[in-house]
Amino acid sequence: MTEDQRELLEGARESLAAARLLLDAGHFGFAASRAYYAMFHVAEAFLEGEELAFSKHSAVIAAFGKVFAKSGRVPPEFHRFLAKAFELRRDGDYGGVSAVSQHDAKQTLDHAARFLELAAQRIGPLPDEERDAP
Repeated sequence: MTEDQRELLEGARESLAAARLLLDAGHFGFAASRAYYAMFHVAEAFLEGEELAFSKHSAVIAAFGKVFAKSGRVPPEFHRFLAKAFELRRDGDYGGVSAVSQHDAKQTLDHAARFLELAAQRIGPLPDEERDAP
C-alpha cells in the first residue's frame, strides 16, 4: 500500500464514520453523501495502485468500472454501488431535505462498508486508529 492509498483509505474510513453519525441523527441526504465519499476515496485508492488519477468524479467512476469491474478484478456490483451512490450524493447535497430516504441512506452506508472491506482485502488493512492516552 502506498502512502497516497493509505491516506485515501483513512479518509474513506472517516467519511463512513461521519455518515453513520449523520444517519443516526436523521440527516439521510448528508449521510448518503458522506457514504458516497467513502466509496469514492476507496475507488481512488484502487486507481492510485494503477498510477491513475482523475480530477472529475465521473472519470473516477468510469475508470474504476473499466479497470476493475469490467475486467473482473472486483465484483461488478461495486461499480454499481459507486454509480448509485454518486446519484444519491447529488440528491442529498442539492435536493430537498427528503430527497434521500432512510432506507437508501442506510443501504448506501452498507455498500460503503463493503467497499472498505474490499479495500482491506485487495489493497491492505489499515492500522487501528491510534487513541490518545489520557
